[in-house]
Amino acid sequence: MDIKKLTVSSSPHFHSKNSVRRAMLWVLAALTPAALFAVYYYGAYVLVLLLAGIVTAVACEALILMLRKKPVSGALDGSAAVTGLLLALNVPAGAPWWLVVIGSFLAIGIGKQVFGGIGHNPFNPALAARAILVVSWPARMTDWVGPGLVSAATPLAQYRAGNVVPSYLDLFFGFRPGSLGEMSVFLLLVGGLTLIFLKIIDWKIPVSFVGTVALLTWVLPREGQTAFFAGDPLFHVLSGGLILGAFFMATDWTTSPITKRGRIVMGVGAGIITAIIRLYGGLPEGVTFAILIMNACTPLIDRFTLGKSFGSARGAS
Repeated sequence: MDIKKLTVSSSPHFHSKNSVRRAMLWVLAALTPAALFAVYYYGAYVLVLLLAGIVTAVACEALILMLRKKPVSGALDGSAAVTGLLLALNVPAGAPWWLVVIGSFLAIGIGKQVFGGIGHNPFNPALAARAILVVSWPARMTDWVGPGLVSAATPLAQYRAGNVVPSYLDLFFGFRPGSLGEMSVFLLLVGGLTLIFLKIIDWKIPVSFVGTVALLTWVLPREGQTAFFAGDPLFHVLSGGLILGAFFMATDWTTSPITKRGRIVMGVGAGIITAIIRLYGGLPEGVTFAILIMNACTPLIDRFTLGKSFGSARGAS
């Protein structure tokens, strides 16, 4: 008998029907409607970007696993495909295909595998790669376009400049410029709520994240103004990458807290940072950096919110 087959980690043990593969397939399915809407709105070239992100991520993961002498089948668990799709959804519609290829390579190679692979990365890989792309190619990562790939400002940029912004309906259904994943809030909510219903993600992070942004952007005056309680929270909820980030990236199993209270702390913290950047920062959007900062705080959050009891579900939830 191979004694290694009887080697297990210390108690307590919990059983879940959610395998990594099952969960990742559901995440891909939940993102697909919003991704297809971006193809419909911007044109067939967007499909090239989406496929470039997914194929590059899966191929990069397979290559690195092979070099590490790990089972290459791990590249087919769906996690790399989700990372590649999320990276592609975080670029403008007019981005060159090679930018997405580089981003997906960075997401897997630097954001994930350099830390040991799935379950070990401290930061969301797609957002870590997006941050690198923003710093390395700021002009290309902020070259926003509308239908027909004609240059256009995002709603948040228009709001910051004091210009007329799209209607709530246009923001909700996706008829506005932005990253591919910022398009249809409606379809993103359908996908996100499906994941919550299936218990793939926990509602606490997205609800506390979005709720905090809504509260602060209503209460606090934006830069150049002095009136409190005069903001437009609905505009901020429907604009930018808030819904995509709150439901599909801040909820990443590996980089979010494991405790119930910790998830609320993360959501509130990310919401505060996002609101502060949007209202007073040099960038019109702050979701990416808010989530990455809270990813870095996750071990500390878990340390101070983890229960003291041992051997029970309550102490580890």
